[in-house]
Amino acid sequence: MTYQLDEMDCGPSCLVMIAKYYGKEFSLSFFRESSFITKNGVSLLGISQAAQTIGFETISAKLTLDKLKEKEVELPCILHWNQAHFLVLYKIKKSRLLKKTYYYLADPAHGFIKIDEEDFCKGWIASSMKGIALYLTPGNSFFKQKEIKEQNNFSYLLNYIKPFKWQMTKIFATLFLGSLLTLAFPFLTENLVDKGIKAKNINLVTLILLAQLFLFFGQTIVEIIRNRILLYVGSKININIIADFFGKLMSMPLKYFDAKRIGDLTQRIQDHKRIENFLTSQSVQILFSLINFSVFFAVLAYYKWSLLLVYTCITLLSILWVLYFQRQRKILDYNRFDLLADNQSTTYELVTGMQEIKLNNFEEYKKNQWKELQEKLLKINVKVLNLDQFQLSGYDFLNSLKNIVVTFIVAQNVIDNNLTLGSMLSVSYIIGEMNSPINQLITFFRSLQDAKLSFSRLNEIHNFKVNENQIPYLSTKKYMINDKIDGILLNDISFQYEGPKSEYVLQKINHFIPANKITAIVGSSGSGKTTLLKILLKHYDVTEGEIFVNGKNLKDTKLEEWRNEYGVVMQDGFIFSETIERNIATSDVEIDSEKLENAIKIANLSDFINSLPLGLKTKIGSSGSGISGGQKQRILIARAVYRNPKYLFFDEATSSLDAENERIIMENLNVFFEDKTVLIVAHRLSTVKNADQIIVLKNGKIIEIGTHKELVNKKADYFNLVKNQLELGI
Repeated sequence: MTYQLDEMDCGPSCLVMIAKYYGKEFSLSFFRESSFITKNGVSLLGISQAAQTIGFETISAKLTLDKLKEKEVELPCILHWNQAHFLVLYKIKKSRLLKKTYYYLADPAHGFIKIDEEDFCKGWIASSMKGIALYLTPGNSFFKQKEIKEQNNFSYLLNYIKPFKWQMTKIFATLFLGSLLTLAFPFLTENLVDKGIKAKNINLVTLILLAQLFLFFGQTIVEIIRNRILLYVGSKININIIADFFGKLMSMPLKYFDAKRIGDLTQRIQDHKRIENFLTSQSVQILFSLINFSVFFAVLAYYKWSLLLVYTCITLLSILWVLYFQRQRKILDYNRFDLLADNQSTTYELVTGMQEIKLNNFEEYKKNQWKELQEKLLKINVKVLNLDQFQLSGYDFLNSLKNIVVTFIVAQNVIDNNLTLGSMLSVSYIIGEMNSPINQLITFFRSLQDAKLSFSRLNEIHNFKVNENQIPYLSTKKYMINDKIDGILLNDISFQYEGPKSEYVLQKINHFIPANKITAIVGSSGSGKTTLLKILLKHYDVTEGEIFVNGKNLKDTKLEEWRNEYGVVMQDGFIFSETIERNIATSDVEIDSEKLENAIKIANLSDFINSLPLGLKTKIGSSGSGISGGQKQRILIARAVYRNPKYLFFDEATSSLDAENERIIMENLNVFFEDKTVLIVAHRLSTVKNADQIIVLKNGKIIEIGTHKELVNKKADYFNLVKNQLELGI
């Protein structure tokens, strides 16, 4: 069974399971990448393409239930479930006794499921009494494929412990010292009863009790020291792990985040905490417990071998009882992760989207949606609680049974004069001390499982191979151009979001964007304008074709170097929870006051900043809360201007500005644009009419090129796009 790590992973998880069924192991991340997963999930076409890359022959079909039963010999197959999910159907079985047909499903979100025909139809049949199924048959090339296994290597986590060798040495020293102190207690107890109380030697009793008091005091001091060291080491390790996690995230290509929800990523931060807890507290605690257990195991053997045998048998039975339920805990943990990720995303949406929710009378619906999610969380938490209670109650029962049986055997030996009363108390103390390590061992098993589950989710990020210059598929031609030509050459550029069989978003784009000129791109919504801009920003790799900047292939330019060359204003640009000056001068540790003043002037921000009591030191909210859309856009423009780059890319950069502000800013920008290569994506005529050239896109193709005057005189698509705007002087 392969469980999905994120809500969008159901399709790739199904492919992992079917490949395993036919004897080959491929990682989830491999299928995730090859199926072109997006934030909306994965399509049936994407799953089919991913399967074909490893040698499967695929057939998708819309079938009636009877047709599905006829094709039982071709199982397993992938089903489209509830029109929003994918799972594997691996068996159909008819019960002669109950006269019912049962369907056996492997659901990446919930595990193995067995349901009757009525429930199956509710989930699978979508319309016209038919449901969608994808059948996969391994071809000859499938069995020749080299396996791509998930790299679940815990060893790199040990690198986080290495810097704390001295602290860990102290911890082990305190563990050893604590074990020695604990070892003395059973022998002191035996001597207290047999040589002190029975012999009525009050001096010896006093001496032994004082020894126990000092030993207890010593244990307390040792434990305090150990806990302080553990807190320090644990906190430092957690900081380093999460810092590396954020570092890895920041190295990811931007397209990676197109398929991720906020909740999926924030939940992984909680996963780091579970791993840190396992690496420090649990691992050290179990080591301490095992040392103590080994010591008392030997002492118990010294007193009575038969007692040790009984104790060991019942203890093993209790441990097996706990391990039996670990698989169910694993399934519930996956389910709870998905719901918690949903909860994180929903809560974030409720807070950040409150204005739109209230303006559109959306409150009741969103509130009920949130309540439904909480009900689901409650149900899964109740299941977790029930499982934990059943698991731990059974363990506690067996533990109590063990104590009773051992106590009975010891008492019988005292009555038969095989053991002294002091020995009986000593054995009772030893049993109590041995129970504690067993309890710690059970906690360790549960923590280990939690850490492994968390690690598998984090592995997807840590094992991600960052290669932002990689062309994902289809070979490209090499073009020879004059390397003395300054500008950006788009040579046969084509792009698809979901693989080679999906629809083209851009197709055969051939154009030259000259240096030190203003080029505008216009077109109706969905024409591919923003996609083309993101390709130039190296947000996406082209599917076909090449991009040359001043004669150099863009894919050979390091991403960091290219980003240092340009400034950008996106229509969904982000405002940080920082001061205004820090939101403008994002990349400089020391802010250049002259550059800052110039950026503020060009973006026409002076009056706004001067009206604030703290001026540039005014802190604005995350995502721009507390400021208007126009003020947000002016800050974003100032941010791009502050960098004073060679290239400027604007995507609807003035769409939220009023006419007066737009006029002033565009006049300022036109001066700033001198000696810069500028690409502007916009709808407004006032933004593009002064461009040196205007490109008109339609359905991913260039249909017109020219100046504003030339295109207006043609009275074609450009003319139709702008004829209703008031500024059009014709």
